[in-house]
Amino acid sequence: MTRMDASTLPTPGALDGVRVLDLSRVLAGPWCTQTLADLGADVIKVERPPADGQRGGDDTRGWGPPFLADDEGRDTDDAAYFLGANRNKRSVTIDLAQPAGQALVKRLAAQADVLVENFKVGDMARYGLDAESLRREFPRLVYCSITGFGQTGPYRERAGYDYAIQGLGGLMSVTGERDDKPGGGPQKVGVAVADLFTGLYATVAILAALRHRDATGQGQVVDMALLDSQVAMLANLGANYLVTHQPPRRAGNAHQNIVPYQVFEVADGHLILAVGNDGQFDRFCRAAGCEALAGDERFATNAARVRHREALVALLQPVLLTRPRDAWLAALEAAKVPAGPINDLGQVFADPQVRSRGMVAQVAHPRRRSLELVASPIKLSATPAQVRRPPPLLGEHTDAVLEELGVGAAERARLRAQGVIGPA
Repeated sequence: MTRMDASTLPTPGALDGVRVLDLSRVLAGPWCTQTLADLGADVIKVERPPADGQRGGDDTRGWGPPFLADDEGRDTDDAAYFLGANRNKRSVTIDLAQPAGQALVKRLAAQADVLVENFKVGDMARYGLDAESLRREFPRLVYCSITGFGQTGPYRERAGYDYAIQGLGGLMSVTGERDDKPGGGPQKVGVAVADLFTGLYATVAILAALRHRDATGQGQVVDMALLDSQVAMLANLGANYLVTHQPPRRAGNAHQNIVPYQVFEVADGHLILAVGNDGQFDRFCRAAGCEALAGDERFATNAARVRHREALVALLQPVLLTRPRDAWLAALEAAKVPAGPINDLGQVFADPQVRSRGMVAQVAHPRRRSLELVASPIKLSATPAQVRRPPPLLGEHTDAVLEELGVGAAERARLRAQGVIGPA
């Protein structure tokens, strides 16, 4: 576990001096801006003020339980979901529907290097905050829009959600057990991968655009779509289809192109066997005491094993049932054959490798002395990703950010009275 405090944080970050205006919410956009924030960018998250009995803010603040518990064990009003995608940001509450709110966002955009938004196509234009309008005034601005289907094409005005995109984009057609087996049928992935991959692709695109801006002085528009990202991440399965024009089908826990590369039942549970080449298969057979299989022409090469998948799996399953999981894992590690357990999240976060790599970070939170967060996996030798701030309370930094913008106390009081910004 890594404990972050001011005395241990290296400075500056790789993106020190970069300011990001974050108008996004839920997951794809916040995942992008959190990654930029981990790398040192100053991310200002603009959220809806509370109004008409509504709590305001990013929708995910209310996506619980579970909710953050304070030091006395009482639930707060921030869901764990929100905490997982919004560290290192400053929260400002501004009502974009009011002209005065739009004017504030323009003033913030004037000081920003990057703007990220995930409103429906056309919504930002209604506020005068679209890419064309802002880049006309601020040509150095990198403007990133994240939508379900992008700014062009016949679906551009549709709302896009991760679950629907996993289905539309083909992922659910290849995820889940085979239709002819118990439990067969389409399955979504356990986390919102279309959102997450889009957020990561958006991060890469923004960094490329900043590199171009630094070289030319000109910003540009980044148009990211969940569907595009989902199609791109089909990876080898997408390539398989384009080569053969045969749609791959669900294969359960098996690999489409490698055998044996799947979950097997063992004497006391299950393990993953991930034989990636012929040498590993030979070593597996020797470790398992079934050397004859390595010399069988049906199984001697990976291509042959893929063609004779059913026969090989039927022969291996009884062998794997003869030993418990940990005995297999020890034998296969000694033989340098890739294999692993299937851990629940308690086992994941207790794993010594996960802990030693600093994948759990602790940070003080206004409502809890010590908050554990999943850390960034990015390891940089000179400018490592770091947790500098906890996920913000709603509107926690409104006064500080607007003060930096030159909005004095009297003007802030007037804006609060009008509902343009949220309460202090």
